[in-house]
Amino acid sequence: MTETMLQFVETPQAYPGKRAPELRAKDFREIADRYAPPAAEDQAGRCSQCGVPYCSVHCPLHNHIPDWLRLTAEGRLREAYELSNATSTMPEICGRICPQDRLCEGNCVIEFSGHGAVTIGSVEKFITDTAWEEGWIEPVTVGPARGQSVGIIGAGPAGLSAAEYLRNRGYEVHVYDRYDRAGGLLTYGIPGFKLEKHVVTRRVERLKQGGIVFHESFEVGRDASLDQLRQRHDGVLIATGVYKPRAIKAPGVGSAGVVDALDFLTASNRKGFGDAVPAFDDGSLNAEGKHVVVIGGGDTAMDCVRTAVRQGAASVKCLYRRDRANMPGSQREVANAEEEGVEFVWLSAPEAFAAAERVTSVKASRMRLGAADASGRRAPEIDPAGGFDVPADLVIKALGFDAEDLPTLFGAPELGVTRWGTLLVGKTLMTSLDGVFAAGDIVRGASLVVWAIRDGRDVSAAMHKWLKAKAASQQVAA
Repeated sequence: MTETMLQFVETPQAYPGKRAPELRAKDFREIADRYAPPAAEDQAGRCSQCGVPYCSVHCPLHNHIPDWLRLTAEGRLREAYELSNATSTMPEICGRICPQDRLCEGNCVIEFSGHGAVTIGSVEKFITDTAWEEGWIEPVTVGPARGQSVGIIGAGPAGLSAAEYLRNRGYEVHVYDRYDRAGGLLTYGIPGFKLEKHVVTRRVERLKQGGIVFHESFEVGRDASLDQLRQRHDGVLIATGVYKPRAIKAPGVGSAGVVDALDFLTASNRKGFGDAVPAFDDGSLNAEGKHVVVIGGGDTAMDCVRTAVRQGAASVKCLYRRDRANMPGSQREVANAEEEGVEFVWLSAPEAFAAAERVTSVKASRMRLGAADASGRRAPEIDPAGGFDVPADLVIKALGFDAEDLPTLFGAPELGVTRWGTLLVGKTLMTSLDGVFAAGDIVRGASLVVWAIRDGRDVSAAMHKWLKAKAASQQVAA
């Protein structure tokens, strides 16, 4: 095991409360896949260099995947990294957390032939981690100063991506975020065993060193209104993401021990940073020794069940109202969770939560799939065959996220929204307010990190075009 691998294993934030000897064998296999150079070069050599690169087509960033796989196979790692970095501001992050089984790897020609996909994600993170270790990562390129500034609300992947591209073009960039650390869900939502936090912080530090100014613990609507930021900057980007947890309407849902997924994951991540987390220490947001029930079937639910396992839960069950084939989360993540001892209870939904001082069980209904809904998916309906009870000391609600009421929070009632609460934008990605743009989940709804990075790239180009026109018109007026 290399020094890098050992460092990863012994990093407390990856596995709060656990040390290396207590980890499962699977954790070590994941680490080996991530860092073993021969495996990366051998995997890259399996690429067929097919005439139609379906992997690139199905990557939201349209990364030049076959080309940097070929360079990796030839041992030309620096060139492979540079090509990967040309289309992505965070390749090592995407390599760790993208659902490759639904994107590039799921569309690999070798996978179609039945021989197993090239492990593109593992190669991507290997070549970029190597670039960091070898000192190949260049500082942020700063273009000639334009005399214009941009304010970005939200330090998640969309905001960070846009910040870098705008800084490349010579703009003064200020990033405002409500949390005390930048990164958004990369920092506080995704567990450390999937995305080690130093991987995020080194990206943020690079941006800070490039002259991007971060205003952390800054809440728009409290510390400044949106209108005040518009007066302060030539252009504004809203990239807040979506953080409002979807609710469950069932008796007992407000009982102690029934918690939101993001609260649970944030507490675990903060503990990994060494923060004081009273709700973790008193057991409210700690799964250790508890019978845990997670409700939901998306990637956030998978993060919760796997975090609960690592915290030492007595048992972990996941209730999902559809069957395995119709769940939205990554099938690879489901397989990982099952291997770690999570029990999936398919076609089940909470009906009520029994509680004394705290929750004691979940009363669940059995479900069946009925007719297809408007999206084409078969809609779940209650099975008259009856329900069942599931013992629970901790219930985690992981049904996804919706947009917060930004017009109210930002003191900007004229900010246009859709019927889902996401921001309305036109073809230029501008909102209903002149000079205010939006990108990422706050526009498209809860989605993937790779799409947020793509949106940050796209909106930076749109803002650059608008800001150039604004500067030109001001010169004419002068």
